Amino acid sequence: MSTSTFRFDGTDIAFVPGQSVGAALVAAGRPSWRTTRHEGSPRGLFCGIGVCFDCLVTVDGFPNERACLVLAEAGQQVSTQEGSGHDR
Repeated sequence: MSTSTFRFDGTDIAFVPGQSVGAALVAAGRPSWRTTRHEGSPRGLFCGIGVCFDCLVTVDGFPNERACLVLAEAGQQVSTQEGSGHDR
């Protein structure tokens, strides 16, 4: 099966066609990529179906994207989201 890559916090992450950003991150050994606002607890995929908001990332400059719902695309720029994802 052929793979492509997207960038996550400056690192290339491989994915296969049809895979979500969240699934690709977990497959690459990155089970968490966000922390809670108050305690700083690690978060990643929880529900995996877009019901919760534990897997939020910024994709191509757009914050608050659920990694479990966004299909991975070659060349995407994905980054860790801190807080609400908006400038303070």
